[in-house]
Amino acid sequence: MESVGYSLSRIWMLFLLFWLGQGRQMAPPGFVQSSCRSRIFWMKLNKLLLQGKFFQLEINDPYAGPVLLDEKLASRCGYVLSEDVWGNPVFRASVLGCHVANEADELFSLTVNIKVSSFASMRAAVTYTYPMYCSYSSWAPREIVCEENYMEVSVKTDVPAVSNDYTVAWMSALPETQNVAYQLWQLMFVSPSGRKRIMVSDAAKLGYSFNNTLYRVYLRAPYHSNESDISTVNGVNMNLVTSTSMYRQRWLLMLIDTTVSCPLDGISFTDTTLTWTVPSVIPTLVLQESTFLSKNIAMGVDGQVIVNPEENNYLLEHNKTHIGITIPIGAEGGKLKSSVSCGVYGIIYSIDLFLEHTWTDADWQTTKYTIIKSITTPFMPQIPTVINNTLPEERIFNIAFGHFLPDVSLVSITIGNVPFTLREAQHHGYKIYETSFSNGTKGFILEVSFDDPCVLKEYVNRNETKYTLLVNYTLSVGPEMVLYYHSAEVECVIADIVIPEATGYCDEENLYLAIPVFGLHQYWNLYLGAKLLNQHTALTNGYLAASNSTHLVLQIPLFAVGVIYEEVSFQKIKARFDVALRKVRTMETLQIFSVSCNFNPSAFIICHPDGTIMISAQMKTVPAIDMSKTKLRDSSCKPKEYNKGHAFFMFHVTTCGTSVRFEGDHIVYENEISYERETLPGQSQPKITRDPDYRLTVSCYYRAKETVMLGAFVSEPSTSRPFGSGTMVPRSNIAVYRRIRKALNVVSRVSKNESFMDFYEPDEAILKQPMESVFLEVELKDESPDAELYLDNCWVTGSLDFNSAPRWNIAMDGCEIKSSEYVAEFLSVAASPRVRHPSHFKRLAVRTLTHQLEQVYVHCLVAVCSPSSPCRGQCSPRKERKGHRSASLQGYVLAGPVQIVDPDLR
Repeated sequence: MESVGYSLSRIWMLFLLFWLGQGRQMAPPGFVQSSCRSRIFWMKLNKLLLQGKFFQLEINDPYAGPVLLDEKLASRCGYVLSEDVWGNPVFRASVLGCHVANEADELFSLTVNIKVSSFASMRAAVTYTYPMYCSYSSWAPREIVCEENYMEVSVKTDVPAVSNDYTVAWMSALPETQNVAYQLWQLMFVSPSGRKRIMVSDAAKLGYSFNNTLYRVYLRAPYHSNESDISTVNGVNMNLVTSTSMYRQRWLLMLIDTTVSCPLDGISFTDTTLTWTVPSVIPTLVLQESTFLSKNIAMGVDGQVIVNPEENNYLLEHNKTHIGITIPIGAEGGKLKSSVSCGVYGIIYSIDLFLEHTWTDADWQTTKYTIIKSITTPFMPQIPTVINNTLPEERIFNIAFGHFLPDVSLVSITIGNVPFTLREAQHHGYKIYETSFSNGTKGFILEVSFDDPCVLKEYVNRNETKYTLLVNYTLSVGPEMVLYYHSAEVECVIADIVIPEATGYCDEENLYLAIPVFGLHQYWNLYLGAKLLNQHTALTNGYLAASNSTHLVLQIPLFAVGVIYEEVSFQKIKARFDVALRKVRTMETLQIFSVSCNFNPSAFIICHPDGTIMISAQMKTVPAIDMSKTKLRDSSCKPKEYNKGHAFFMFHVTTCGTSVRFEGDHIVYENEISYERETLPGQSQPKITRDPDYRLTVSCYYRAKETVMLGAFVSEPSTSRPFGSGTMVPRSNIAVYRRIRKALNVVSRVSKNESFMDFYEPDEAILKQPMESVFLEVELKDESPDAELYLDNCWVTGSLDFNSAPRWNIAMDGCEIKSSEYVAEFLSVAASPRVRHPSHFKRLAVRTLTHQLEQVYVHCLVAVCSPSSPCRGQCSPRKERKGHRSASLQGYVLAGPVQIVDPDLR
């Protein structure tokens, strides 16, 4: 047999030289790497030189020529074609492969044709012939290889043929030996379904490969064949083929145990490690476990033995039942690969391991057990992070987006809603570059100016801007270049807004405010009370507004709407004008701009929000009059102060004979200043006077909607009530002074009970308990019998100021309102000696339901209806009570204060 082996080697070498001379090309440099590791040929192709190309492998048969490598041929003949973790094609072949030239079981050679084409059909392919050589002489009596697609066992032919353990299953083959063919190898498989004896040629048809060399016999079996069985050893599933090889020649009968068993699983994963576990002892391979002795355990990565696994953070451990290899995810020797699953970015880790276990036992002396295992973790999601490295003082967003493996590249970005390629982004002024992290990953840095139009800007807090950068990343992931999308939002708040400060000053007749225009209408607006101060408001109120590139200047006349009079006396007016600076979006008040000055006008009228009227009247008459003798309609109302040319009056609209009327949407209160003339005694009428006839009509105008509130209750008014506007009109001619429009003469009084016979005196305290009614009577005086008094709107306040808050409506449009705080009821009026005309009277009972105020005032707006415009009753359907709206006379009455006391205090 030895001479036959040498002869075959010589023939193979001649055949190889022949092929090399038939136009085959040598592989280009760097395209192929090969080695002989243990008893396996390893060949690796460079994927970079195969980009965009297709390739096939052919195995050169020394006798039949090239044979195309396919899956069936590979598993039967001991070949493996796969990829390493970096994607390079890898070809492995057992030295006992079908087409390997074997010289004395020590020198082995195999020639492979690598066909490369630009077409899937492999037309116009270029063929590179690549021979490989391997030397292996340290054979163990039994060697088992567990490859990815086959199991192989080889044994020396001079080992003892029969075990001393007569209980083993393969001893049942002895009765079959009588039928073994002469000088032919036969195989007998033992499985749970029974025994099967077949010829070697028939075994090849079932995917097996059996042969003998000069010194050895080997059997190669595919996984999961019909003759195989699955058994579990210490928690690991094993694929088992129990077989006996039989050979008979003359007086020689050879029975060889060619049982082989390889693990199917044993892989487990955590978030940080993978663990490969195999049994320490495999019972079907060690028949006498008591004699088992482990001699050496070695591990390797990518075909290379790792002498000191701990240096690479690998953990190789073993005990009586298991051998375990633990590899950290991402450890050296393996490959991390990026992937996308269901729109989620993640990684996959792959590593090519092998385990070599050498043991001895009584039957086989030494067994070398080698397992080659490619392990790939499941998809492990890795949520990318966005790190905000922005330095606010630089006003540039700096964000790092990572961490990614080197096989990820940035394709494009979208800022806000504007997409950019990387080139476009750089041209636009964005900075985009890669950065490396200490763990071997990388990230992408993006720099965007705060002032870029794609950055969102929002005015927040008092003086801060919130800058928001919205980014959508598009990345190419892995060698498959799958697109992955990720959105990020980064915010930065900076105190970069200066709240403006206004400057105020005055001249003799005006107040001025100079306000910076920066941020006006963008961040904030100006408000006069609750009203937006715009061009229309300024013109309506009589302001002058002028602006330049830096400031808005407001000129406010002293007696314009919105001016607040802090102090008014005979000699001066202290006036103030306030403007609120409020946020555009939230209406939050940030600043009150105010200007305050003292003025010395010669004459003025001021109408306070609470109904107080202040008048400084200048009397220019010839001859001059004594200012101390001036008065209002009520002659008891004299000037508070006076001098030679001026008189100063201060009174409330409900006193001193002040009349009230309506003009459009205004309530007008009027009084007049007159002079008590001195007469000289004469002999007959008329009397002679030297004093001029002088009268000065004074009027205050209040907007009705500021007076009559439709809401039931206002807890805290947001702004002060506005001042009214006033006029003073001198009347030096009695005929001219006659009023074209008369004012109402109405009086109000509070009755002590519902009889309306006994009334409280003006200086008498009115005390009422909660739930006790207040009886109010309003009388129209000096009018025709056909006139009818009508109570339009009535309300309750806590002060005599009809504009004060809180307030509760008790009558609207002539009808009572029943609320949870107050209940009003109109009472009928009958004729009596005191009541000559019942239509001139209105009576109202007001009852408090809750004790919210210590004292209350009742206010009413009244009207007089005529036969031409009848009121049709105090409260009637709306369509029937439109007459009072066109009534010729309207007015206002006030009753109170009414003290609300507890029963025990009365």
